[in-house]
Amino acid sequence: MNINAITNLITDKLTNWTEILIKLLPNILLAAIVLVVGIFISKYIRKTANKLICKASNNLTLNKLFSSIIYFTAIGIVFFTVLSILKLDKAVTTVLAGAGILGLGLAFAFQDIAANFISGIFISFRKPLRVGDIVKIGEYMGKIVEVNLRDTVMETFQGQTVIIPNKEVFQNPIENYSHLKIRRFDLSIGVSYGDDLDIVQEITLNAVKDIDGLSKTHEVKVFFTEFGSSSINLTLNMWINSADQPIYNLVGSEAIKRIKKAYEANDIMIPFPIRTLDFGIKGGTALNEMPVQFLNKAQ
Repeated sequence: MNINAITNLITDKLTNWTEILIKLLPNILLAAIVLVVGIFISKYIRKTANKLICKASNNLTLNKLFSSIIYFTAIGIVFFTVLSILKLDKAVTTVLAGAGILGLGLAFAFQDIAANFISGIFISFRKPLRVGDIVKIGEYMGKIVEVNLRDTVMETFQGQTVIIPNKEVFQNPIENYSHLKIRRFDLSIGVSYGDDLDIVQEITLNAVKDIDGLSKTHEVKVFFTEFGSSSINLTLNMWINSADQPIYNLVGSEAIKRIKKAYEANDIMIPFPIRTLDFGIKGGTALNEMPVQFLNKAQ
C-alpha cells in the first residue's frame, strides 16, 4: 500500500467522522442543555425534598439519606436521557448490564458494609438509643456521642472512644440506662447472726433515705436475701433520679459511708468471712490434736 492510498483512507475516515459530528451537533447541543438544566433541577428537587422531609422527621441522618437518594435518582434520569438524545441506546444497555454485574460483585465484597448500612437505617427508625444516652452494648458501656448510618460512636467512662459497627448494635441486646431517666443502685450487705434484723432494717433505711440524688417517687427498700456462711445477707435498693454515671457512683459511695457509720454507732457488726483450717492429712483433725515437734537448733 503506497502513501497516496494511506492518505486517501485517512482523509475518507476524517470526512465521515466530520459528517457524523455535524449531523450530531443538534443532538449534542440539546444533550448539553438537558444536562445543565437537569443538574439544576436535580439540586432544586433535593433542596425541596430535604425541606419537606425535615418537616416530617427530626432525624437528620435519615433526612440526608433520603434527600441524597432522591437527588441521585434525578441525576440518573438526566444521565440516561442525555445518552438517549445522543442515540447511545446500546451504550445505555451496556452500562446497565455492566452495573448489574458490578453490583453483584460489590454485594459479595462489601456485604458487611451493606449490613452495617441497613442496620443503621433500622436503628434510625426504631431509635433504641440517642445521642447522650448511657447504654451498654455487649462488653462496652458509656455515653453515645454519635449515631451514623454505618457505625455508632460511644465514649466510655474510662475516657475511651469506641466505634461499634451498626450490625453489632442492631443484633445485640442494648441496655439503655437513660430511657427511663432513673437508675437503681443495689448494695449487698452482710450483718451478724446476733443482730436484730428489724433494727438493722430500720437503721439501714434511716441512714440512706435523705441522700441527695435519690428519686422522690420510688421508695428505698431493704430485703433480707439469704443465710450466708458467716452473715445474714441483705440487699438495699435505691432509685437515683439521674442516669449519669458520676451521680450514680456518688450516691453509692455516700450510701456505703453512711451505713458503715450507722452500724458502728448502733453496734451492728459486719462480720469478716470465716475460714476453717484443717491440719489433718485426711481431714477432720483439730489443731490441738496434732503432734508438735520442737527442733533444737543448737545441736
